Amino acid sequence: MTRPRAGSERFAAQFRARMGADWPVVIASLLEIEPTGAELPAANALIFTSEQAVKPLADSALAGKPAFCVGERTAAVVRQAGFPVLATAPDAEHLFDVILTAPDPGPILHARGNESAFPLAERLSAAGRQVAEAIVYAQRPQPPAPEMLALFAAPGPVLVPVFSPNSGKLLAAAAQGARAELRLVAISEKAARSCTDLPATTLQIAARPDAEALLDALVALT
Repeated sequence: MTRPRAGSERFAAQFRARMGADWPVVIASLLEIEPTGAELPAANALIFTSEQAVKPLADSALAGKPAFCVGERTAAVVRQAGFPVLATAPDAEHLFDVILTAPDPGPILHARGNESAFPLAERLSAAGRQVAEAIVYAQRPQPPAPEMLALFAAPGPVLVPVFSPNSGKLLAAAAQGARAELRLVAISEKAARSCTDLPATTLQIAARPDAEALLDALVALT
């Protein structure tokens, strides 16, 4: 598991619930999340493309504003934090279409991280919506853990979920020269493309861009 620790622990628990509590899982985060303390412009509605952006806004003057969300997991976190959910979509590209077909709420704020795979605010602004961005958290790369390097250096199968293009790039760098038989499942085509330099025996893309579909594909490779 290479995603930030909280998400890795949650996914590891889901995996063990399917495969057994004693299944060996190595958590070696290649990214960790840090809040940026960014200033937040006024807005009538919000966009959350990641659950990591929710807490900084829940503690701000924008608390309780209605929100558009990417993914059911993010939408659940948004609701728990007290934000009404206007609509959800499986990814940012589909959310673009959803927002354009919804009634125009006026100024919208996209709260996001420092890495973005799709220029959502830019595309919405070009389409006539009033959208600003605030980078409310940063993904900080972490050095490969010794446990990860030891696992990759030994022959044998290793299952690796890839949750984002950014983590895929860091994984590709960490796994150069690996002797292990890497069995990768990417959450999206963009995440899969970031892994093209990996010495992977298997590379699959989840049927949907969510953790449940990624888990299904990962279990199928065991």
